[in-house]
Amino acid sequence: MSPPVETFPVASARMYSWSPSLTAAWQRLLQWVSARAGVSLEVLDLSDPVSLDDLWAREDLGCVFMCGYPWALREDRPHLLAAPVPSPPRYGGKPVYVTDFIVRADSVYRTLEDTFGGSLAYSAEHSHSGYNAARFHLLPYRTPSRPTLYGRLLGPLHRQVPVIDALDLLRRHGSERAERVRVVATTITAPSAPLVASPMVEAASRERLTSALLEAHTAPELAVTLDDLLLTRFVRVNPADLEVFLERQRAAEAAGYPKLA
Repeated sequence: MSPPVETFPVASARMYSWSPSLTAAWQRLLQWVSARAGVSLEVLDLSDPVSLDDLWAREDLGCVFMCGYPWALREDRPHLLAAPVPSPPRYGGKPVYVTDFIVRADSVYRTLEDTFGGSLAYSAEHSHSGYNAARFHLLPYRTPSRPTLYGRLLGPLHRQVPVIDALDLLRRHGSERAERVRVVATTITAPSAPLVASPMVEAASRERLTSALLEAHTAPELAVTLDDLLLTRFVRVNPADLEVFLERQRAAEAAGYPKLA
């Protein structure tokens, strides 16, 4: 009889892996975190077409990026490890992000209002960056005489590349694609997507993983990697901060805008 195959909790940055150079940088970071923490992790092959929903449903998450909105929606919330602080100035040195409304670079649209009556693409209804943030941002534009703003919705498109909602990284790792679009509006900030772990990962191991993430910016060997990822550091996450995703959902629903339209 063959001995059982040893398995380890998984690590993944699938949310943000859109190009070979970006994927390689995340792989380096996650492998470093695993070694630094002394916690064996299986860094997933990002060419595997598994969906984010299927990934987040796994019971063996060890160090996996998860959107804060579906995390807040869950009753069985995974443990929070840490969240990234982006380096571009518009984030103010905080663990936050924004969603950009974009149009084709050669489009006649100059403002967000110019796009009303046209088409709007989104990633998934349980995504904050690709749905909930846009819905909340659009609330003030609706009126009794104009309860819907767009004539057609395109989606769910699921992956960020089709939606192109993270232009800072895209400009670094996919400049040709980024040059084909133009920003016409930007949402208010929301908490960065945290790295999470399942309950199967014992508390001591989770704390070591968190410590490794918090120390990443002090490691000289990671300087280039963090620069490639447009990150300054990682910080601890307060679960209460992620309730803002549900607050914005409830605000839209209370205003009679449960779905983008």
